[in-house]
Amino acid sequence: MRTSHNRSGVPRRGPARRPGRPLPRDPTAAGDERVLPPRLARHHDRTGDTPPRRSARAPLTRGSIVAAALALIDADGLAKFSMRRLGAALSVDPMAVYRHIKDQEALFDAIAEAIFDELDVASLPWEGTWREVSWEYCRRLRDALLRHPNAVTIFATRPIRSRTSIDTGVNMINKLRDAGFPAGRSLQIIRCLREYTLGHAQSVAVLRLGAAARSRKPHPGDPG
Repeated sequence: MRTSHNRSGVPRRGPARRPGRPLPRDPTAAGDERVLPPRLARHHDRTGDTPPRRSARAPLTRGSIVAAALALIDADGLAKFSMRRLGAALSVDPMAVYRHIKDQEALFDAIAEAIFDELDVASLPWEGTWREVSWEYCRRLRDALLRHPNAVTIFATRPIRSRTSIDTGVNMINKLRDAGFPAGRSLQIIRCLREYTLGHAQSVAVLRLGAAARSRKPHPGDPG
């Protein structure tokens, strides 16, 4: 209740509270189930619980970027790939990708290297003959490319400059030289085998992709 003083110094009562207006309730009182306004809710927590923390996102690395890019190309094709879509798939701003990879061409180089790594060349039958090594190398190369038919063009149009690829080429040349082939002819044989395998894989990939497109159900509204 508010009081004031008149000119004679006698205290007088202030205006009475409006009838029917309930007194404010203590929000900390037991049994109070009212919804508190946000300003008060920030300072009031009867249970002491804290909101759950967001799960931490896996750190962005060169490997995770390359894997996500290859997965996008596998799923939707090279024509639909973009750095913006890659950023969306990784839940990051597309510019964050460029902190790990220079540009899209460098990304495609890394994709080609990743496909080559699937050959597991360390386990090739290096103790066997040059024919055994070459046959197994070409078989693994074909299988790796056909696992990623939309990325065959990426692999076929750029050299693989990884340490593993270079060492594999040197080892295969040495294998052929040990069998009596001159160094120049050994290099020609390796290149012919690689180009033949690439051409075969690309032909099969085109046929498979074409068959998949023809058998796909049309979307609503598509002509025909």
